[in-house]
Amino acid sequence: MFVGITNTPRNYAWGSTTAIADLLGRKPSGQPEAELWLGAHAGSPAVIADPQQVNGATNLAEWIAAAPDVALGAALAGGSSAGAEGAAPLAGGAGATAASPRLPFLLKILAADHPLSLQAHPTPERALAGFALENASDVPVDAGNRNYRDPFHKPELIFALSDTFEALSGFRDVSEVRRLIDELRALDVATEDPQASALDALENRLTGPDAVRDTVDWLLRDGRGGDSGEVKWLVERVVALAEYSVFLAEGGAVISFARELETVRSLAAEYPGDPGIVIALLVNRVSLKRGEALYLPAGNIHAYLSGLGVEVMAASDNVLRGGLTPKHIDIDELLAVLDFTPVAPPYLVPTEESAGVSVFRPDVPDFQLVHIVAEATVDAAVPVMRQFTLTGPGIAVCTAGGFLVAGAGASVKLKRGESVYVTPDEGTLTFAGTGEVFLATTGV
Repeated sequence: MFVGITNTPRNYAWGSTTAIADLLGRKPSGQPEAELWLGAHAGSPAVIADPQQVNGATNLAEWIAAAPDVALGAALAGGSSAGAEGAAPLAGGAGATAASPRLPFLLKILAADHPLSLQAHPTPERALAGFALENASDVPVDAGNRNYRDPFHKPELIFALSDTFEALSGFRDVSEVRRLIDELRALDVATEDPQASALDALENRLTGPDAVRDTVDWLLRDGRGGDSGEVKWLVERVVALAEYSVFLAEGGAVISFARELETVRSLAAEYPGDPGIVIALLVNRVSLKRGEALYLPAGNIHAYLSGLGVEVMAASDNVLRGGLTPKHIDIDELLAVLDFTPVAPPYLVPTEESAGVSVFRPDVPDFQLVHIVAEATVDAAVPVMRQFTLTGPGIAVCTAGGFLVAGAGASVKLKRGESVYVTPDEGTLTFAGTGEVFLATTGV
């Protein structure tokens, strides 16, 4: 069964006013449009275009709850779960329990004109335990100081649709951070009023076996109400040096970490005085080109800075924030969730299944993302055909052109800006046409 779905973009302040509308051929709303959710998560379940097709259900969550065997297939409808050992293919949202049939992934179109918060997501075990603990402590699920709004993990994948997609992801090696500090020291010496002690305070923390953890702890605690004021001074000095680097660069100086210092300037403009400005220097600065993807597993510190992309994630709302936000930050829980192991930017390389069919498969069974492209042939009378076999239910969104999508029992026409939910019994899907489609389905 193919069920047409749609939704209204969420108007978070960091969103673009035009990018999602331009991509999908829609009229802009005039408000920021940050995320278009295509899934069954309770926060914004996709709207069903024709409720009569699914016995009157008006949104995807409602239909799945009423007919899980049809909508999800037998495996997911039975409440099967990877539990504490892996992904949890279970229901998302405030009332979720570990036994509820659920769609395990959420597909989004994301458009950032301003930086999102520094954040990380928990493991399945941590999410389950944290959700139970906060429930037992009678913390309302919608409370601003709530860490866990459901008992599920939230690994995620972002595929760049814009020419570049800018992000922070994963902690750098301490040796590289020290090289960055060396450049800041050189800038400091070149100023009329050198203040080396501000940088000393940072470098002196970067020692010992837990150097990065201890430094992040200090930056957050002191920078968010501590008594010493060291972090406040450090943030101010780093921002001043980042601004001074522009003057020196215009005079011909070579700035080795120019991109990082540009990021400092942009973050300071959005979140003046926030300790996350300095934490960002401990994190890899990443620029994705169109068609490249990052995979962000549990514990990975990250922040999207700007760009348009397709995002697919486990269906959860669990976010531990670590700066660049006015929202609640639980420092102790964040430190428990973060993975401080230095890593290279976590690019995810696709598998080329066949011509025009690329599959991004992370190491979790919740989801995979299929990128389907088809260009017109010389003989326009010969349709271009692409195929992919579902591993569970799927959601497809067309971002260019148009296709006739056929499965084992039904077919649907899908054109730019349209989305469809596909039940798993459709099996192998054939896409006939030209353009671009993204298909999210369960992992393998």
